[in-house]
Amino acid sequence: MELQYKDNDLIVTGLKDFNLKHIFDCGQCFRWNRVGENTYLGIAKGKALRISQSGDTLTLYSVTEEDFRDIWFDYFDLGRDYGKIKRALAANDNVMREAISYGEGIRILNQDLWEAVVSFIISASNNIPRIKGIIERLCALYGDEIEYEGEIYYSFPDFETLSCLKTEDLSPIRAGFRDKYIIDAARRFASGDIDEKYIRSLDVEGAKKELMRINGVGNKVANCILLFALSHTEAFPVDVWIKRIMEYCYFEGETSIGAVLEFAEKKFGALGGFAQQYLFFYARENKIGTV
Repeated sequence: MELQYKDNDLIVTGLKDFNLKHIFDCGQCFRWNRVGENTYLGIAKGKALRISQSGDTLTLYSVTEEDFRDIWFDYFDLGRDYGKIKRALAANDNVMREAISYGEGIRILNQDLWEAVVSFIISASNNIPRIKGIIERLCALYGDEIEYEGEIYYSFPDFETLSCLKTEDLSPIRAGFRDKYIIDAARRFASGDIDEKYIRSLDVEGAKKELMRINGVGNKVANCILLFALSHTEAFPVDVWIKRIMEYCYFEGETSIGAVLEFAEKKFGALGGFAQQYLFFYARENKIGTV
């Protein structure tokens, strides 16, 4: 991987195992949108970014070297060897080999914990277009303005801001019953009842237990947060759709979510989160598990 700056843009060449569509369309994030051919625009870590890809060349527009080093390198997980991960998952597993061939450029984004908590609370029993709409309305109402390439965008609102609100203050975002969960989470973070530093010091089971003290955070939501914000790559989020995918790929008929989780832990181990993302993208592309 080589870096070159040209007219305030950063050009990354020689990039392997990286595909923007695979990354942004595998259900792990909600603030990135396609704005052109192989080009996306999104907001993360209080920054806006337009990014495009052509082959093994990635262009990050209007970005500083400092922001790339301090934010985007880690956010896009550029320091991890995904080739090694894919080889390990595909060994003696025809299902994973096929799934990886569809989503070979997936990388797991390292997202902000607070944003992930709220985003995946909103995601429960919801579809991606609606999730994205709710989050954008929340940011427009209570986030800070971000000026980027002559346009105004909004950061994800901090928990201090949301903790001062009443449930009815969130009615314009149209999140329904999730309003009270968002406020509960904000107040727990603001009071220190839920502490990021403490959660990061825990093992995966301890962190999961701590997250599930937040109203609206069940097993699946907790696993999403563990995987996408806390670097617990063994976490394997399972909802009804993932359960159907696993039944289709690995089981001879219907089984329980508990059985799926037990199977995933034994089969994928520390790589469970990566396996889940490859399977999610593969099933979405092939409409596997849909009713």
